[in-house]
Amino acid sequence: MWQAEHVRDALARLYPATRVEILAMSTRGDEILDRSLAKIGGKGLFVKELENALADGRADIAVHSAKDVPMRLPDGFVLAAIMQREDPRDALVSADCERLAELPPGSVVGTSSLRREAQIRGRHPKLVVQPLRGNVETRLAKLDRGDFAAIVLAVAGLRRLGLGDRIRAALAPDESLPAVGQGALAIECRADRPDVAAALAPLDHAETAACVRAERAVSRALDGSCTVPLAAYAEIDGGELRLRGLVAMPDGSRFARGEVRGPASDPEGVGARLAERLREQGAEGILRALA
Repeated sequence: MWQAEHVRDALARLYPATRVEILAMSTRGDEILDRSLAKIGGKGLFVKELENALADGRADIAVHSAKDVPMRLPDGFVLAAIMQREDPRDALVSADCERLAELPPGSVVGTSSLRREAQIRGRHPKLVVQPLRGNVETRLAKLDRGDFAAIVLAVAGLRRLGLGDRIRAALAPDESLPAVGQGALAIECRADRPDVAAALAPLDHAETAACVRAERAVSRALDGSCTVPLAAYAEIDGGELRLRGLVAMPDGSRFARGEVRGPASDPEGVGARLAERLREQGAEGILRALA
């Protein structure tokens, strides 16, 4: 809802004579909280109901966390704008420590993400990682009542909800490489609505869009999904795209890592090169093991 209100307010500033209404919806991803996303169909569960509302004309646009948008959109839909990125890093939230390395062996760490789980297990094999679902407030409540010694969430989500003071540390990408699109908002509309796409164009942030397109190209090339611990993170560095990525086994026993640089004008090409680099580092074997 914060995301929808954020986009509504941005549109209201651009077009003060236009009335922007929010159609509040609940998705299956919001409702099924007792199983991991990987086991119930993946992140697309947060998107499908919204696309149905676009298709039947109940809504003109849908606002998503970019990391929740499937790598291949259904025919007839486009991402018309990707807004300027918030901090893309993962956040450590704990009452007792500022670094995962400070936790005693056997401490329980909560996360909803196979990507985060694999990286935690790989770096901190003596910690116990357990699934954590629910909205941000629910997850924090589970930490506060002692179910977990620490939890890992997105910095962006905590800050957007005014909960930035709960962050004990933002994890550097070298420790926890972010998810594809993490920290960015993506606005979707129907492909046959050029009027809507034109109205959204001022909200598109060119640098963020290039980074997210490169990251999504990596995942698309490797058929990444919620069942695959995959990370990709792009930055603009001196006019170039610096793109890092990894594919891992969920237990943290095997990793394929890679980095490439290339022109920001060709994000999909840079993403394709990184996907090939990851294959050379063993990604195909990991993907076959997870199939």
